[in-house]
Amino acid sequence: MGDDCARILVADGMELAITTDLLVEGRHFLPRADARKLGHKALAVNLSDLAAAGATPRWATLALCLPAADEAWLAEFSDGLFALAERHRVELIGGDTTRGPLAIDITALGEVPRGLALSRAGAQPGDDIWVSGELGGAALALVHPEIAGAARRLHEPQPRVALGERLRGLARAAIDVSDGLAGDLGHILERSKVGAVVDYERIPRDPSFRKLANAQLEAQCVLSGGDDYELLFAAQAGQRARIEALSSELGLALSRIGAITPGTALTVLDKNGKPMPYKGGYDHFAGI
Repeated sequence: MGDDCARILVADGMELAITTDLLVEGRHFLPRADARKLGHKALAVNLSDLAAAGATPRWATLALCLPAADEAWLAEFSDGLFALAERHRVELIGGDTTRGPLAIDITALGEVPRGLALSRAGAQPGDDIWVSGELGGAALALVHPEIAGAARRLHEPQPRVALGERLRGLARAAIDVSDGLAGDLGHILERSKVGAVVDYERIPRDPSFRKLANAQLEAQCVLSGGDDYELLFAAQAGQRARIEALSSELGLALSRIGAITPGTALTVLDKNGKPMPYKGGYDHFAGI
């Protein structure tokens, strides 16, 4: 810190994984959002991208566009960001500030052993499709902000860094669920040039949906809602025992929800085994 450039020495045999996410007030978070939670989320979404690559987080830069130099807001924001950074041993190595509409841009860098990085390409017909944790909670919080558990998923997502590291050499393709299950799985299918069948009833979801008993809202949130930041990955069927053991070891639910198929289409089956309609993922320009 203090020089014009940060300099990074990467260990021999390692690759550098780099990601950046821009969060804009009114687009990615509501005006007057809690500053501490915003600091957490701004870093978490980047660490989630590194996790999807199987990378170990190491460094980050931060660029802030602020309407005013509000010391109280900055203190809360910093508390949230540095608490998560400390948990994952991430060092802030540079950045910039300027005046304007509130926007937060973090670039995160991580290391991954050469040749072991995960990508969206690599899924093959016959592979199982797995997802971590539960889906739909973050999207549900936009409709029902009073549901505390769902609100935590939206404002304080937990990047699955440890899982990403353990999926090296185990998963054939991976992505984090930031823009919705259907949309993000679609990215894997496009890059891998394959199709998929997903069993809707197998998808793990926020338990709050049971109390709401709104099937249409549930399907929309679970299949197309974003901001869950769980890991979605494809692995050979022969790896099921290893993945189930990994789930127990990490104390993190890993659910097998479908299979990779030939072709290019994504089919979601309802409880009766019939194809059901679904929307794609979040569109950052259309806002849906």
